[in-house]
Amino acid sequence: MCDSCGCSRPENSVTITRPGEAGPGPDVADHHHSHQSYQAHGRVVEVREAVLGKNDGIAAHNRDFFRKQRIVALNLVSSPGSGKTTILERTIRELRSDIPMAVIEGDQQTMLDAERIDATGVDVVQVNTGAGCHLDADMVHQALHRMEPAENSLLFIENVGNLVCPAMFDLGEAAKVVIISVTEGEDKPLKYPAMFDAAGLCLINKIDLLPHVDFDVARCREYALRVNHRLEFFEISARTGEGMSGWLAWLRSQI
Repeated sequence: MCDSCGCSRPENSVTITRPGEAGPGPDVADHHHSHQSYQAHGRVVEVREAVLGKNDGIAAHNRDFFRKQRIVALNLVSSPGSGKTTILERTIRELRSDIPMAVIEGDQQTMLDAERIDATGVDVVQVNTGAGCHLDADMVHQALHRMEPAENSLLFIENVGNLVCPAMFDLGEAAKVVIISVTEGEDKPLKYPAMFDAAGLCLINKIDLLPHVDFDVARCREYALRVNHRLEFFEISARTGEGMSGWLAWLRSQI
């Protein structure tokens, strides 16, 4: 997949692991990536279409599983450091008495985020992608075999921090939720339009820091709506809880 998203990693470097396991889980044998360098533009397009086509087939399988189990799967996407894991921790604390939840964590390395989620008491599986820059549908499919998400539940898929490649990969989710923090530039929607166009919801996080940073919330929303006029927004602080009620109500409405 190097030719369409720029990622490059050795074959079989993806590991899928549950917190508390002594070592990494079984490797995902086929990441569907081609690491051969192609000179012909036509060949690059052909490889890209083949990779995405195979991914979409597995995504459709995931989506059918979610539909049958009445699981609402949400793909959380952002650049690194936006606060995805902190948002998840607070969301789980607020909703765990009302809604069954599970989490698939995506990172290139470490179990750090999975351990944080495990401490909340919900079922979590960590997918480490090696040098890979995104989750794909097969990684999610393999992770689902390591967990037992309940019927009528929420499944949060925390993607690798990246505003480029995850936009291209359907995981079978009900929606992509793009997260931007006020410590980033408000022009992110214009710089990464594919991601904001693919998303159904935008969380603007860390609003407690607005007095200390140069970030124009209204301008950020305006830029995002230029890219995707269907976007819904919630302005939140996962640290203080400000604005979280709207996000939580939206989640309850999905179930």
